[in-house]
This record gives sequence, C-alpha cells and structure tokens, in this order.
Amino acid sequence: MEFEFDDNLSAVRDLSESIFSAKSGVDRLREVESTSGFDAELWKLLADSDVLGIALPEEVGGAGLGMLGLAAVLEQQGRRVAQVPLWSVISTAALPISEFGSTEQKASWLPGLLDGSVIVTGTFDTGYNAETAVRAEPAPDGWVLSGHVDSVPAAEFAAALVVPVTMPDGSVSVMIVPTDRDALVRTPLAVTNRESNSSVQFDGVAVTAADALPADGAVVRDWTLRRARVALAALATGVCEEALGMTAKYTSERVQFGRPLSTNQAVAVRAADAYLDTESTRLTTHRAAWLMDSGVESEAEAAALVAKWWASRGGLRVVHATQHLHGGIGADVDYPIHRYFLWGRQIAFTLGSAGAIGAELADQLEIRAQIGASA
Repeated sequence: MEFEFDDNLSAVRDLSESIFSAKSGVDRLREVESTSGFDAELWKLLADSDVLGIALPEEVGGAGLGMLGLAAVLEQQGRRVAQVPLWSVISTAALPISEFGSTEQKASWLPGLLDGSVIVTGTFDTGYNAETAVRAEPAPDGWVLSGHVDSVPAAEFAAALVVPVTMPDGSVSVMIVPTDRDALVRTPLAVTNRESNSSVQFDGVAVTAADALPADGAVVRDWTLRRARVALAALATGVCEEALGMTAKYTSERVQFGRPLSTNQAVAVRAADAYLDTESTRLTTHRAAWLMDSGVESEAEAAALVAKWWASRGGLRVVHATQHLHGGIGADVDYPIHRYFLWGRQIAFTLGSAGAIGAELADQLEIRAQIGASA
C-alpha cells in the first residue's frame, strides 16, 4: 500500500479540513454540547458538500472512495471534535445498506442519507463473545423484536436503525427498523464526549421479511463491525494528532524555571511516545482501510482489530499524556484540550476496549494459524 493519500484522497482531506475548521470552533462546540449533541447545521453542510457520500459506491450516488475516503474525512472531524455522527451513520448504516440492501431498501434509504435529510444509524454495540442484544420471536406477519441496546449514537435523531438480530433458529439477520414503530423506545444518555447518544429498548417491535437485508446476517454483522472499528480508529487518529499539536505548541511557549517546558527531557520523551502512538494508529488504520478497499476481507478482519487496538490502547495513552503535559490548565474545562481527552476515552471503549479487542485478535490469529497448519 501507499502511505500517502493520492490526489483524490488529499482533496477530500482538504475539503473536510476546511469545513470542520470553519464550523466547529470552541463557541459552536459549547453550544452543541449544551443542547442536542448533534450539529444539524454542520451535518447539512457536509451533505451539501457531498462529504456524506465519499465512501459509498458510485452506483448509489457516492464518490466511490471507500474506507480510505471515509478515513480522510474522519481524521479531520477528529481534529475538530465536531459533534456529528459520521462514523456511525456511514459505517454502520449507509455502507451495509449500499453493500447488502435490496433494490427497494437502497432506494428507500440511501438518497436521504446522502442529502442529509435522513439519519440511519446502527445498533452494533455488542461485547466480545456476547450474544446479539436483540432477539426475534415468530409473529403472524413476520417477527417481533425484543431486547435492549445500551448505547446507540444519534438514535434520537434517526429515522431508522440497522439492527443485528438473533432469529428463532439461532441464525443472525440484520434488519432496517424504522424508529416510528410501536414498542421501540429511545432514552437519551449522557456519554463521555457529550455527543448525541441513546439506549434503545425493543419491546415487541413488529418487523417483516421486507425489513431484513437479503444476505447472511452473520456476514453483514461482521463486515459492518470491521468497518465501524476502522472508522473509530480514523477518528481517534485525528483526535490524537490535534491534541499532540496543541500540546507541542503549549509546551514550547510555556516557560517554567526560565526555559520552555518542551526542553525538559521528561516532557520531550512523553510527547515522543505520544507521537509514536498516534502514527501507529494512523498507519494501522490506513492499512485496514486499504485492505477493505482492495477486497481482501480475510486479512482486513485482523487488520481492523489491530487498528482498533491501537486506537483504544495507544489513543488513550495519547490523550492522557497531552492533558497531563498541559499541567493545571489541562483540568480547566474552559480550555479546549479537555475535549480531546473526553473523545479519546469515548472512542477507546466504543465497540471494544483494548483488552477485549486484544482477546478477539488472539482468537483470530489462532484460527488463522490452525488454517495454515491444516493447509
């Protein structure tokens, strides 16, 4: 793979940087955090600039730039900690619908997703080796869904949810469930990074075969989860990069005992470690995205776990270090660095902590070793 973006991806990065820089200043972030946790105005601007379709195939109206295109956008969002649910809407809803949806499902949902008028997000917050949170029971016209999903980004604003479901025969199906269905209850949550988030209760929600994506549900679930984890790692890359840049500037300008803080060896070494963690997250994320765009799903599975592990373990180290290196001002919630700490922690524990991801990766590597030994 190439380690630098090509001209198309560089143009996407630059466009995204200009939008997020212009529309996600500190005052705007405070306003959004104190109200809904979702910047609808910024979301519409991203849609009008065709950013929401960057990763989607051209045949459904997207730009066809795949996961590397999405990574280019999410890194810039992370640098500005902008309050829009890009990673969840694109990776857990738009991409699986475009890849696995029926003609009718694509026509029903993708145009609204692309023009920003409709939000669809996924309920993929499941722990390692945990059972799917939602189960289906037979009903005269299909099934009824029951279960509770602890955390769903932007569910409050979503017109539909993409939901992995355990069917009565034990198989998995992935369904698009409109949120106006009776017995579907969304309860807003206060989460670490103050984004819009809700728990979702399914208490006998009626669904039919027309709601199910017409593909093997386990394949859809795993395919989607891989992309969601890489999307989070891309977001973490931007968060870490900007936090590190802010810290370098602060420690270079802050004079203590007659010299800049950055000239102290302990400060320099810790900042260097944070830089290595940031670059490790970036490179493993780009590799996983490139493998997905190249169609090498067998290798992408482990690569996505590696990228998310770095986002969880290395990313958490970075935001701890950058806040610590700001000294007392790092604890001041009126100073911007604290937001990067909050976002770093939110990402680190979403869709798997470092420990859980490490255990899952170990299992994947063991399976691959067994396959190699038997070949």
